[in-house]
Amino acid sequence: MNWDETLFRAINGLAGRSEIVDWSMYELSQEGNLLVPVMLLVAYWVWTNRREALVAGPVLALLIGVSDLIGGQLKMLIDRARPCHILANIHELVGCGGTMSMPSNHAVNSATAAAFLHMLYPRSAWIAWPLVVLIGLSRVYLGAHYVTDVFAGWTLGLILGGSVGFIMATSSWFGRKKKPSVVPAA
Repeated sequence: MNWDETLFRAINGLAGRSEIVDWSMYELSQEGNLLVPVMLLVAYWVWTNRREALVAGPVLALLIGVSDLIGGQLKMLIDRARPCHILANIHELVGCGGTMSMPSNHAVNSATAAAFLHMLYPRSAWIAWPLVVLIGLSRVYLGAHYVTDVFAGWTLGLILGGSVGFIMATSSWFGRKKKPSVVPAA
């Protein structure tokens, strides 16, 4: 057994021991559960900074769509079977899902959003990154992905979201005033 399977079994082996943890992990993996919090966040964003929200919001939505597409294409290219399709004696709390495993699109999409928002709003990191970790952990816990599938998704999401977020945060067309890099002498 390799280290990836060992880590998978250690995390997945916790499944079925606590109804509340099982329920929490299941709920973290349901994309629809983020709809209401995201709508509230967008409403707050529009209320506090309409211009940024109207520019960055659609960019983020498009970026998540592109990251999901790239993740799906990489799954076909890498062609790695999900652990629930090839390993015996795992805790599968939900359906196994598609046939391909790497990268985890849940990990790609959540890391893309977190990295993008972190570049624009660094203080968002305290909530975004722990949520990303919990979503990734839930995918292993539920038996749908190996740990390396999640790491690959996080890496791709960090690159995609961080790059586009950095471009937006540092561009003048986004509407932010740049701070001088050197303090003028008095």
